[in-house]
Amino acid sequence: MSGTHPVVMGDRGRIVLPIDVRDRLGLQAGSPMLLLETPRGLVLATRGQVKQLVRDALAGASLVDELVRERRAAAADDR
Repeated sequence: MSGTHPVVMGDRGRIVLPIDVRDRLGLQAGSPMLLLETPRGLVLATRGQVKQLVRDALAGASLVDELVRERRAAAADDR
C-alpha cells in the first residue's frame, strides 16, 4: 500500500516514520535513506527506490542517440 503519511519534524530535525511504513519496507534503525530535494518538493526514499526512479527516468532513452543529435546540431550551427 502507498499513500500519504503525516510526519512531524522534531526539534533536532528528526522525523519518525509510521510503523506500518517501516514494517512494509523492512526498515530498521540505521537503514540508509536518501532525502532528495527536487523542484516539486522533498522525497524520502531508500537507496533501492532511488535506483529504480533513475532507471525508470532513463528507460527507453538512448543516451548515445541523444549525444549524437546534440553534436550534429552543434556542428550544423557552426557552419
